Amino acid sequence: MKAKRLLVVPRTVTVVGLVVGSLGIAVLWASGVRFPVYPPPGIVILLVGALFVRLAPWRWVPGVGAFLGLFVFVGFLISPTGLPNLLGWAGTSVAIGQGVQVIGVLTALIAGVTATRANYRNPAQTSQ
Repeated sequence: MKAKRLLVVPRTVTVVGLVVGSLGIAVLWASGVRFPVYPPPGIVILLVGALFVRLAPWRWVPGVGAFLGLFVFVGFLISPTGLPNLLGWAGTSVAIGQGVQVIGVLTALIAGVTATRANYRNPAQTSQ
């Protein structure tokens, strides 16, 4: 029973990371950063991903959360405004939002990889 509980922690941290990443995008949006559509697609993608990781039963599912974290982080790195936003060139609130987003998606990336590896190393326990 203890081993099964240990497997739940990284999956839960993956979900929390995705939600925190979406909150960071919401702060960016509230700070005046323009997005091409309403609502910002990143919020929807990360929240739907968090819901999927939380509810889907398969052991590979935390990998989806890791992929979403990687996807958003790479988007941050290749965006011409990503690093300047983080450095505060667009204002303090934008820097905070960008920082929260990056922390959230990196957390989801690391925890998702950890959860997926743990799920494949420890075969599912049969209930007694």
